[in-house]
Amino acid sequence: MTQVVSQGPQLDSNGLRQALRIAGGCTLGFAINKLMNWPYGIFFTVYPMLLLGLVPTLSRSVVRQFFAAAGFSAFVVLIIQGLFSHLPVIMVLLVFGAFCILFYEMSTGGAFLFGALGGVGLSVQLHFSSYVTGTDSVYPLILSNGYATLLSVILAVLMHAVFPDVTARPARAMPSKAKESIRHEVLLCSTVATLSFVVFQVLDLQDSISAQAASVLILFSLCWKAAGMAGWYRAIGTLIGCNIALLSQLVLYNNSDFLLFPVLILWILSFVFSRYHILGGGAPGIGFGVLTTFGILFGQSLGPGQDIIYSALYRFSSVSVAIILSLCAVYVMHHFLNRFSVTRHHTFD
Repeated sequence: MTQVVSQGPQLDSNGLRQALRIAGGCTLGFAINKLMNWPYGIFFTVYPMLLLGLVPTLSRSVVRQFFAAAGFSAFVVLIIQGLFSHLPVIMVLLVFGAFCILFYEMSTGGAFLFGALGGVGLSVQLHFSSYVTGTDSVYPLILSNGYATLLSVILAVLMHAVFPDVTARPARAMPSKAKESIRHEVLLCSTVATLSFVVFQVLDLQDSISAQAASVLILFSLCWKAAGMAGWYRAIGTLIGCNIALLSQLVLYNNSDFLLFPVLILWILSFVFSRYHILGGGAPGIGFGVLTTFGILFGQSLGPGQDIIYSALYRFSSVSVAIILSLCAVYVMHHFLNRFSVTRHHTFD
């Protein structure tokens, strides 16, 4: 009797090489940051994940968008914190305007990577810069972001040279949208992202960078019907990523001072979960949520004399609350904007 054994989905040759690129890029970024003792390790670990994970190919357009996103977010942070930090109303309006520009590029599809990376970078840098005291300066944050951007591009070029695709990938065609849908998506996402920034400032949630980043990442779907699923994926990815980070800390025990150990663990984890991310189509799903979760924890909280136990436990609870509240805001804005014909989304029932 012939038995048919069902197998799970497998990576093709291109997918395997992309997983190797993601694992190698984020691990090298993490290792260089720790060796140089640079601050804001989150940039050096997560930026390569974003650059190598969100786009499977590297081109001049991708590199230009990556640099433009970093420059735009740094410029906005310098202007807002340097000139208008004492004027909260104007600061909030400028933040809203900056998010409108970024989400417009995402919605139209002309420069999706610029909008996506700019949105995450702007949210994270605004969060960090808001808690700079009078004796400190915002410039180390801007310089670290610049170093991480340049290093991420160099690592991406290196990874594509070492692990090139075997076959050419088909170009992704962006679907056309009505102007009403574009207005809906821009206003909805910009409003929710700005509300997230305001809430985190008013409540003084300095240690909740992961939660604020999650509240922006779920907006990549751009509309209510997809945001619910994106929030669910993000919550599941965060739960798995936090538990993986806790397990990693148990394996490391008190040996995190020896850089080789966390580097090996980070490479293994990022390679394994890159596979799930790629098998899911390369979109920000559960696999990508797991990747960015332990990438943030490793980059920001793991170092000599530090562990990630408290950060991992706190991260899941804060991210869950942030996702629920963000989805509530998305739901309200979705129904409000659909009341008007000029901002009615094409998914309107």
